[in-house]
Amino acid sequence: MTVHLIKLCVGGRDVEDLRAWQTSRASTKKRTKGMTYPVHVTRMSPTRVDELLDGGSLYWVMKGHVRCRQRLVDIETFVDAEGVKRCKLVLDPEIVVVQRREKRPFQGWRYYDAKDVPPDAASGMEADDMPDEMREELEALGLL
Repeated sequence: MTVHLIKLCVGGRDVEDLRAWQTSRASTKKRTKGMTYPVHVTRMSPTRVDELLDGGSLYWVMKGHVRCRQRLVDIETFVDAEGVKRCKLVLDPEIVVVQRREKRPFQGWRYYDAKDVPPDAASGMEADDMPDEMREELEALGLL
């Protein structure tokens, strides 16, 4: 059964911030078989690896809303230079915008059951040209 992860994108205002951050961070990329994948390093390692790699994604929360996701390609544990055990979440480079869903702050990452995840946004909804307040009101009215 597929399970996902959810994590705060600390400091990220929108999807473009996440894209720019991942593009600029050459040190946090994994190169395998001619492909380059963004990597997010965490302190805690998930135990449900098989379920996560069975089509799971990392859902990003920005400014109090689930905004996008990236498919999990691999999960690797390692020990850093200070001897601390860490985990690399290897992500698909494609960032998929999802229908916004409010999410309260939390620490670290959490498992995110498939029944709880927001659906992918319709194509063309990626542009964040409108103010957040307007978008939230239109979503509350069911217009977005």
